[in-house]
Amino acid sequence: MLEKNDGQLIEQYLRGDKESLEILIQRYLRIIYAFVYRQLRSQPEAEEITQEIFLKVWKNLKKFDQQKSFKTWIFVIARNTTLDWFKKKKALPFSNFDEKDGSNIITDSLTDPNLLPNELLEESEISDRLTTAKEKISAPYREVVSLHYDKHYNLREIAEKLNEPLPTIKSRHRRALIALKQILSERL
Repeated sequence: MLEKNDGQLIEQYLRGDKESLEILIQRYLRIIYAFVYRQLRSQPEAEEITQEIFLKVWKNLKKFDQQKSFKTWIFVIARNTTLDWFKKKKALPFSNFDEKDGSNIITDSLTDPNLLPNELLEESEISDRLTTAKEKISAPYREVVSLHYDKHYNLREIAEKLNEPLPTIKSRHRRALIALKQILSERL
């Protein structure tokens, strides 16, 4: 039996076949979740936003222009829903996501949201390696890194939260990155 394409599944769902929607959701659930998780780095929030994305897909499927690509449409919904979450949580300029190598997780993911299976695996492995490396650095460094990258505080906010001078926090941040880089390079 040939696998049905997205358009066929949508047509069948719109004619009342609820199982077709389930197949469509299963087809895109993992890649949409991975796309969202890549931007948020938080499992509970990524799960919540992924659920919201599929709720929007379900509510708006009747409006979907079947002349267009469903995959593109669902990724636009995923991108917009994730950006809306960032706006609600705290206004963050895209420049806050700039990495030292010049990449930016938000703008990079906007240009090509299609992750290949090997890229999904690599993302997961990198995330696991980084989590393990963070556990190996000292608590003050880990705290600064966690607040900055997981909670999205800027260094000034971290200094205020920890009641420490800003130069101390900047130094801890820099040393934490150096330590993480060293730990990660030893494992290669």
